[in-house]
Amino acid sequence: MRLQYGDAENAFRAELVAWLAEHTPPRELLEAPRLSSAHLPDWARAWQRTLFDAGWLVPGWPPEYGGRNATPAQQMIYFEELSAREIPRTLNPQALGIIAPSIRDYGTDEQRERFVLPTLRAEIAWSLGMSEPGAGSDLASLTTKAVVDGDEFVVNGQKVWTSGAHHSDWCLCFVRTDPDAPKHKGISALIIDMTSPGIECRPFAELSEPDFTDFNEVFFTDVRVPRANLLGAMNAGWPITQGSLAHERAMLWIDYAYLVQRAVRAMQSLADRRGPDGGRLGDDAHFRDVLAGYYVDSVALMAMGYRGFSKFMAGKSNPEHSLLKLYGSETMQQCLLAAVEFLGPEALDRDVAGPRMWREGGWSVQYLRSFSGTIPGGTSEIQRNIIAERVLGLPR
Repeated sequence: MRLQYGDAENAFRAELVAWLAEHTPPRELLEAPRLSSAHLPDWARAWQRTLFDAGWLVPGWPPEYGGRNATPAQQMIYFEELSAREIPRTLNPQALGIIAPSIRDYGTDEQRERFVLPTLRAEIAWSLGMSEPGAGSDLASLTTKAVVDGDEFVVNGQKVWTSGAHHSDWCLCFVRTDPDAPKHKGISALIIDMTSPGIECRPFAELSEPDFTDFNEVFFTDVRVPRANLLGAMNAGWPITQGSLAHERAMLWIDYAYLVQRAVRAMQSLADRRGPDGGRLGDDAHFRDVLAGYYVDSVALMAMGYRGFSKFMAGKSNPEHSLLKLYGSETMQQCLLAAVEFLGPEALDRDVAGPRMWREGGWSVQYLRSFSGTIPGGTSEIQRNIIAERVLGLPR
């Protein structure tokens, strides 16, 4: 049996591909250095607004929010085409993928009117205040506190790894509002103006990319936040931390699948290069075996994703999506490490070019960067615990 999309889905794909061919910004802009994940240069704001106006920013949303009520299958096609072409729909992904849908799902009418459309139109940029020095993958252990004082909250504490905080206009910040409640029950979500007195952002550079200062420590000292900026109910912030917009979350695995495919193609492009022993890598049977193994992994990753997606469309439980983040991030890391080992010292050379995404910094730098994929959204260790308990049913 051959799985394929129907006529309506193929027509949707053709329309999208034609539109992207006409409107996508020049590649030199898409590949331009970025300051952070909340920094929106003029071209990026214009591109996001163009997508919004055409109904291609969040196609699964209704038209009043810049969508076109796309079906789950059509949304899958949308992510396929953007991932395959390496086209970002925004340079502020936390705003579009987490914060805007969270406000749409949990916010008041006034909050939706004030924040959702300006976010979608790239008029404002966001950061997400979740991790703390003692609360990373165990987010429920957060200690940043907010105390009610009349019509305001007073916030004190520290966040870390806050992407783009120093360039963001607003922060969706998770705080403890009931220290006596069980740790999952005493958390609230606040929308915080990042220009408020008492906020200090301390950005720090990445070792592999010193000019890209995305991560921040953020300190809150007696920061006053209007009670009107409480998102959802008091002490009911934990469901919001789990994300929203289930259709979109169920399809984000496609990014991992395409990243692994690009890594495999990049490794394949090394076949004509000489290894440390002077021989052509493509003539090395071990190189060919390893490359074939990662190719099989890339196909298996894609197949697992589509299997989970088909279950999702049928309204069934889809444990495959619990596996994809772990499988995708670690497969990419192992593939990059294999290439570094085959190249030897040449892996340090920026000019050892594969496909575009592997050129900057050389293979060794890309390998170091790959560790980042095993950390956010739950480390590999946390993912294994989730799979053991929720998928395999093993005791804690």
